Amino acid sequence: MNQPQPQGQPSLRARLVRHVLLPLALTWLLGTAVTVAVAYHFAQKAFDRALLDDAYALASRVRALPQGLALELSSREMSTVLFDQSESIYFVVRRADGSVMAGHPGLHAPMPRSPAAILFSETVYEGQPLRTVTVVQDEPHNFTVMVGQTTRSRRTLLSDVLTYSVVPQIALLLLLAASLRRIIGQELRPLNALQRSVEQRDALDLTPVPVSASSRDIEHLGTAINALLVRVSQSMQAQREFSGNVAHELRTPLAGIRALAEYGLTQPDPAAWREQLQRIAASEARASRLVDQLLALALAEEADAGVQTGPVALDELVRDTVLRYLPRADAAGVDLGVQGLDQPVQVAGNVALIEGILGNLLDNALRYGRAPAGQASALTVELAREGDRVRLSVIDNGPGLTVQQRQHLTQRGVRGPHAERLGQGAGLGLAIVAKFALLMQAQFELVDAPGGPGLCASVLFQARPAA
Repeated sequence: MNQPQPQGQPSLRARLVRHVLLPLALTWLLGTAVTVAVAYHFAQKAFDRALLDDAYALASRVRALPQGLALELSSREMSTVLFDQSESIYFVVRRADGSVMAGHPGLHAPMPRSPAAILFSETVYEGQPLRTVTVVQDEPHNFTVMVGQTTRSRRTLLSDVLTYSVVPQIALLLLLAASLRRIIGQELRPLNALQRSVEQRDALDLTPVPVSASSRDIEHLGTAINALLVRVSQSMQAQREFSGNVAHELRTPLAGIRALAEYGLTQPDPAAWREQLQRIAASEARASRLVDQLLALALAEEADAGVQTGPVALDELVRDTVLRYLPRADAAGVDLGVQGLDQPVQVAGNVALIEGILGNLLDNALRYGRAPAGQASALTVELAREGDRVRLSVIDNGPGLTVQQRQHLTQRGVRGPHAERLGQGAGLGLAIVAKFALLMQAQFELVDAPGGPGLCASVLFQARPAA
């Protein structure tokens, strides 16, 4: 079932295009402004240079006559010197006393502060903005030449520079945006396909999702999703196996409890009731132990990737566990002893898992490791160093197992050859031991007991230096 899409959130493609184009547009705007400013600056210098040339041309035609300074320039020559196809040019030549020698008397502009200087400025003449240049000459006598030009060409040039710089840039920016949108859409197509594949998938379908990766990031995302599906599949498989184990293993003890209760209800003798109730209590104890083992195995399988290991004082843990089992061993007539606890021993492991291992091994040995009739039953827990490893062993003097039986007993649901006769166990104890050892990267072994009949169940741990 498709999930509703969140409203108001931009798509990844839109965000990528925006994050690329916004800095690019700002950079383009700044670059265009600098380019236009530089181009206009040099264009202004070219116009000013032409205006200054006109002023020098007029100054060169000033002559000293007996009656004073005069501008020797005919009207035809004047139109030639001051010719401009698109602009209007105005000028005035003044003597040192301010009298007008020639030109337009109403033209005024700021004067240079020092003789033989040049000053460009802006002014207004007859309602028109002018760009003016003022030149002060001292030969043959002091006089001033002022030339002004309208600024239509300058404004037109600035407009043209802006138009021909900005418009192509905007067009290129739009083309780039369209190209980026298309390319980013193509690159995100595998991500969209992955999204559709996940959305259309049934909740019970945990097979790997097909990933057509166009980049390492999408490949990593697909790998992470498939890894998650594998973990979920393993968890569901563990749950199914747990449910199947519970249904299969509890059927027998529950049926036995019901049969015992029905039989007791048919008996009029209170002594028979008491006997049946004792049997019901024993059956309930076996069922409770079975449930504990099933839960332990399920939790072990759930914790495949999450077990925290650290230094464990194995000698102390073994001593405490053996003390807890001594009353049971005494009641069963089994001689329970320990060896190798005279020195501190530390291993890399998990306290709860090691307690589960030792508890299951001792429980199995007390149930199935009894010596034949007429012989004393003995059970030994032994710690021994083997180089950089430590071996924890539980050794009994019971009937032992064949090689084929040892291989089968580490599988769940498989019980020993005496289990049916004794009516005990669920075939999960050694499977739990094997699983716990695997979680701690330890090694579980079943071999013949040294020096005689019996079974030796041992786990090899990695040793750690004692604190």
